[in-house]
Amino acid sequence: MPKRIMVADDDAAIVDATQMMLELEGYEVMTIVDGRKVLELKADLPDLLLLDIWMSGINGQEICKQLKSQEITRHIPIIIVSASQDIQKAALAAGANDFLAKPFDMDDLLRKVEKNLAASSEKVEKRS
Repeated sequence: MPKRIMVADDDAAIVDATQMMLELEGYEVMTIVDGRKVLELKADLPDLLLLDIWMSGINGQEICKQLKSQEITRHIPIIIVSASQDIQKAALAAGANDFLAKPFDMDDLLRKVEKNLAASSEKVEKRS
C-alpha cells in the first residue's frame, strides 16, 4: 500500500508540481489549500504532511503546533516548507520534524520525505 502524503499550500502551482512529482514516485497524494482544513483531520490521516508556513487563514507554524499537541496526529511527520529566511527556527519552534526552503529542488524534497517516512516507520515498529 503506498504511503499517503498531504500537501498543504495555498500556492496552486506548488501544490500541482509537488503532487505530480510525489505521485510519479508512487505516493498517494492529498492536497489542501486552506490551512484550517488540515486541523479538521480526524480519519484517513496521511503518513506525512508537507506544510507551507505562510497559508491564508492560519499559518503553518500554528497548524503544526496544534497537530503535534493532539494524540491522534502527533505521530505524523511534518515537513514545513517556506521561503522565509528563518525557516529552520520557525520549524523547530513549531515542533516540525523537518523543513525545506523554497524554492526547493525536487530531489531534496524526495530525500526529506523518504527520511521522515523511514524514521516514522521505525518509531511505529519500536512501539509494537
